Amino acid sequence: MALLIEIIVGYPDRLVRAIGHPVMWIGALIGALDRMLNRKTLSDGARRAAGGAAVLVLLAVAAGVAVALERGLTRLPYGLAAEALVASTLIAQRSLHRHVADVAAALETRGLVAGRRAVAHIVGRDPDALNEAGVARAAIESLAENFSDGIVAPVFWLAVGGLVGGACYKAINTADSMIGHRTSRHAAFGFVAARLDDLVNLPASRLTALLIVAAAAVTPGASPAAGWRAVIRDAPRHRSPNAGWPEAAMAGALGLKLAGLRVYAGVAVDDATMGDGRSAATAADIRAALALYRRADALLIGLVAALALILG
Repeated sequence: MALLIEIIVGYPDRLVRAIGHPVMWIGALIGALDRMLNRKTLSDGARRAAGGAAVLVLLAVAAGVAVALERGLTRLPYGLAAEALVASTLIAQRSLHRHVADVAAALETRGLVAGRRAVAHIVGRDPDALNEAGVARAAIESLAENFSDGIVAPVFWLAVGGLVGGACYKAINTADSMIGHRTSRHAAFGFVAARLDDLVNLPASRLTALLIVAAAAVTPGASPAAGWRAVIRDAPRHRSPNAGWPEAAMAGALGLKLAGLRVYAGVAVDDATMGDGRSAATAADIRAALALYRRADALLIGLVAALALILG
């Protein structure tokens, strides 16, 4: 139900302006804990311990709120539907598609500068360092990775642990995005958040790769065999234990070469390449990736529905 609600209505912009979004609330708590506990005067060991304490506080708050909501909503008429509505805020099918499609539209209609501005909303790398092919590759990489940690992973943990599982996953993933970077400020403080995020994304990243490869079998112009070969060959070589799986599947299925050299905050990161196809990606390749994503997401919805019928 949460998947269907989110894909139909998403999270309305008016609601964001009025009350914010759960990820924004989680981010505000993480920011407060960072300011309170991450002191420059502490040793690296103490900062790592402080970061671990921050994650524990974050998880306690997320789980506590989720338990209260579950208990309260189940007592109401149509409580299951209300719980699904809340759970839908932890999934990002609609917004991910919109943001990536915006990059394709910008490149197609307004050129490179507009494409850089659009892709800056969904990637952390320096947009000014990207040419048109770089913008297209960045959008496709973001689509693949965020399909895993923005959709498949929260759905997996919702299925495993209900609203509590989904809320705790979203808290961990948001903490990693905010404090998990290896900057001087967060190298020690964000260590626990980064490692925990790696752990909780392990099952979803593998499942995402399988969904993309399966979707390639029913997507015109995509190759499931090439997608599977790229996953087996390239995914383990990625510096992330998880990001390489969906990226490699997407790259192989579409005949592209993704990852490789990227620039973040002026620092070049030379990662392993995913896939052995073309590096010269275009807006048309973004459209092809979106078509593949839609079919993979449909397979995810079908898989969850089948499990619900079997277990229900």
